[in-house]
Amino acid sequence: MEQYIQRYIDWLTSDYIDEGTRAELRSIKDDENEIKTRFLSYMEFGTGGLRSKMCAGCGMMNIYTVAHATAAAAMAVLESFPDARERGVIIGYDCRNNSAAFARRCAEVMTSYGIKVYLFDELRPTPMLSFGVRHFGCAAGINITASHNPAAYNGYKFYWEDGAQPTSQTADKVAAHMHTMDIFSVPGPDKADESLITMVGRDFDELFIKNVMAEGVYPDIIKKAADSLKVVYTPLFGCGYRIVPDVLGRAGVTHLFTVDSQMTPNGDFPGLPKPNPEYPAAFGESIKVAEKVGSDIIIANDPDADRIGVMARDRSGEFKCITGNQMGSLLLDYIFTALEEKGKMPEKPFAVKTIVTSEMATAICRKHNVELDNCLTGFKNIAEAVAKHESTDNASFLLGYEESYGYMKGSYARDKDGVVAAMLICEMAAYYSLRGMTLIDAMGELYEKYGCYTEYSAEIYMEGLDGKDKIAAMMEKLRNMVPETLAGSRVVNVRDYLAQTSRNILTGEVTGTGLASSNVMYYLAENGCVVVARPSGTEPKIKFYILANGKDLDSASANARSCTNTLEDMLGLPHDSLKK
Repeated sequence: MEQYIQRYIDWLTSDYIDEGTRAELRSIKDDENEIKTRFLSYMEFGTGGLRSKMCAGCGMMNIYTVAHATAAAAMAVLESFPDARERGVIIGYDCRNNSAAFARRCAEVMTSYGIKVYLFDELRPTPMLSFGVRHFGCAAGINITASHNPAAYNGYKFYWEDGAQPTSQTADKVAAHMHTMDIFSVPGPDKADESLITMVGRDFDELFIKNVMAEGVYPDIIKKAADSLKVVYTPLFGCGYRIVPDVLGRAGVTHLFTVDSQMTPNGDFPGLPKPNPEYPAAFGESIKVAEKVGSDIIIANDPDADRIGVMARDRSGEFKCITGNQMGSLLLDYIFTALEEKGKMPEKPFAVKTIVTSEMATAICRKHNVELDNCLTGFKNIAEAVAKHESTDNASFLLGYEESYGYMKGSYARDKDGVVAAMLICEMAAYYSLRGMTLIDAMGELYEKYGCYTEYSAEIYMEGLDGKDKIAAMMEKLRNMVPETLAGSRVVNVRDYLAQTSRNILTGEVTGTGLASSNVMYYLAENGCVVVARPSGTEPKIKFYILANGKDLDSASANARSCTNTLEDMLGLPHDSLKK
């Protein structure tokens, strides 16, 4: 008998599994492919935790797999910290269906191991979970969220004692316990110790907001532009619905217009197949409000409010999306310029970005004499770089960001924060408004100051039972080939971050990458254009990044298209296949 069939039978016949779940499993008894999809393997616990569709099965997000992961996490925490029971674990959740129930089950499991739990009394933005780990001195944290995935998904983000998501070594500890622990042996709700649960309420919100407000660069500038600054905000049915308007109001935004149809948390995300502010389609309702009230800027958080997207008017009055790369560049230049204008630039300033993020950041940091650290994709790597600089160099952290709409400022949290980003973006919009400029104008000014850069990302989904094998085969194909040119310029360097090698194509010299092992391929041309490929850590897809530049925007865009065509040739795809 195939192992997945045996697992299915075990779940179907076990008294540990509730009757509602068994009824769901009986409904698929004649669909072997569905059984295989759900029971072929357990979800893999990685540095990003877990993420999958919500339904019955050992490879899906449900009350049993959440409890299983939490029992494994409890074992890892107890092994790592002698005082883990006293320090405790903080648990939060987002707006998704089942998130509150999953969080409650996590609390039950943790207390069954004698571990103190701080449990949020209602949904909160993800950065508040990271802040909570640090504030309470917890050994770890758990957040139930699937970020910006479609409504069918949920996920489990794990945080370590520093408030950052764990290293691969820590994640491996949890994964190892999951592999050896029988899912039916996880302590049930009847084993929970309610006396170990402390509910975290709105008093905690004030502590978080105080830290956010302290990160203002020009704290009074919004008030100076308050009469003309009109801001439209939407949480996309998510966790930002209460905290973000509160912060913006305290910062001085008096003309704040919310998208009322999206202000109530709703895990079904009605009208939004992809509740992701990276996509222009997510702004449909917001634009209607902005046109009605005459706003020049729209701000949208993703459902767990760790990411943020922005649209702004151009000179013609049309709303245009500001990409994650563009917003990172805008924030970098604004923060550096404001600190210089006020005479408050610290002695050892530094910023952090990822290797797939725009090289405009390099030009901006060079101009302002700010050290720039490049790290692997993911905020756990940004957080690690920040901690290293602060502990060894006594340096001052100014901003960390990645192209996927995530930004971090300050050290109160160790994860991207869409709340502080919303405040800084409004502050920056006010700064330029007083100069008669929109954020679109400001981006044009950056091109004039630092050169023209453009970025493009694309992805190929490989779902299904053989998805992992297809992804592995495509990465191996890329690993074994080197294009001669990118955008008409010869390729001079190829980095295989999995093998941790950097090869100079001109000399043949091979050195290390200086970063941890990760399944990423990186191609650099002499003209500075870059092509990167990496599998997603949370979804069944490969992501591709084109980082191009040129003497003007037209030539930069042409170079981006040329690089994309070269990548399509490498993959054996027709041109124009790679579209976001």
